[in-house]
Amino acid sequence: MEQQISNDKISTEVIQLLNAQQAWHYMVLPFEAQNGSICFYAEFGAKTVEVEEELEVLLGKRIKFIPVPKTALRKELGKYYRQPANNSRGTCQVDFNEQQSKDFFKTLIKEAKELRSSDIHIEPYEHRCRLRFRIDGMLIERYVIQKAEYPSLVNKIKIQANLDIAEKRLPQDGRIFMNTGETGNLDIRVSVLPTLYGEKVVMRLLGKDATYLQLEQLGFEKSDLENYLEGIRRPHGMVLISGPTGSGKTTTLYATLQLLNKIEKNILTIEDPIEYTLEGVNQVALKESIGLDFPSTMRTFLRQDPDVIMVGEIRDQATAAMAIRASLTGHQVLSTIHTNSAWGIVARLTDMGIPSYLLADTLTTAVAQRLLRLLCPHCKEISEDRPVFPPQYKQARQVKVLFQAKGCELCHFTGYQGRCAIYEVIVIDHDLAQYIKEGDLNVSDILRTKGYKSLAENAFDLLEKGITSIDEVYPILAGGNG
Repeated sequence: MEQQISNDKISTEVIQLLNAQQAWHYMVLPFEAQNGSICFYAEFGAKTVEVEEELEVLLGKRIKFIPVPKTALRKELGKYYRQPANNSRGTCQVDFNEQQSKDFFKTLIKEAKELRSSDIHIEPYEHRCRLRFRIDGMLIERYVIQKAEYPSLVNKIKIQANLDIAEKRLPQDGRIFMNTGETGNLDIRVSVLPTLYGEKVVMRLLGKDATYLQLEQLGFEKSDLENYLEGIRRPHGMVLISGPTGSGKTTTLYATLQLLNKIEKNILTIEDPIEYTLEGVNQVALKESIGLDFPSTMRTFLRQDPDVIMVGEIRDQATAAMAIRASLTGHQVLSTIHTNSAWGIVARLTDMGIPSYLLADTLTTAVAQRLLRLLCPHCKEISEDRPVFPPQYKQARQVKVLFQAKGCELCHFTGYQGRCAIYEVIVIDHDLAQYIKEGDLNVSDILRTKGYKSLAENAFDLLEKGITSIDEVYPILAGGNG
């Protein structure tokens, strides 16, 4: 009878009984020694008699097979054993036990970049260590390595990041600058955190070239893009983008800078950290430990004859005040802020102590942004279940065909492949400026009259088109009825 693979049962000692070539050749995964026998996961329905005989000769033990689904077996094999070079799978898998040379770290970074991973997590536990990649906003387990091999990998990362390899009690932060050949330089931010069983390492891959970013490719609906372009064409004022961490705000800002980056314009940015590089833009990295913070840097910016200023994030009243000051003196200011909606930016800045009359005169464009994972086109399937919407989402819209995630090798068994941004764009005109001056934040009716689409409406559009799933859309619909 077909069963599911249980990672808790897989013994690291038993894994070492086979090398990668043997495991992939026989398509089996050893997981437990039991009463003189070795238990293996094997493909459900496969002929295992010959394999059983060969393994018994090879290992000198009795063999017991547990049938499991083929896709699950291949996924787990990829975690524990290096993929043979002649295998036709679309992803590169590396087994640390066969890559103990100094090249493993470079191999790890190369694969993470090829898979569009934003972060690499190295996590030690009592008997093993796992390596996970964050792909499309979701952590995917890629490798399991022996606990004994873990310290050498961490020490290599620490040396590369210029950290103290002897310090294992306190957190440490560092950076690694790598030349990855054809794809250019890569800036890796390293964070080391002491945990119960050792140091957890997270590496964030930064330093990507922003010259390829185009606003048209980010996911703007036609009307939203027209509104956004209208807002950034204004010669001065603030363009603010809101959304949670990891929602793509910085990517949108740099696509905007790419459009504004003309030889006749002086563009300055202050960021923490610098996530993209763009020729023609003067970028400054935040260093609060030496007094190089957002407000003080912006004061200096105003003496640098700028046309466009980009501030990584408006975090406090001092930064907000400097952004307002720069806007009032004829500069265009781009920044991000944490709110739940585009109009929520007004309330957030008001709470920071910005007078409503100044805000009405300086805020030109308010944007809210989210990222939705897209269903894998290779394995998505029609859902027979009736979609469940949040109780407060009462808009009468029906979905004719609802697709759901399934999972395959091409999408790392997540059911999703790639992400798309959705936007809510509000250009502050005379009418809306009056609402801001009067402190009236209830503008949903006037926004609908002006034709603005909410995040929820844009998310629902993707659901109707079968591009994403109800699981991805539900949190946005729960935030408001659009």
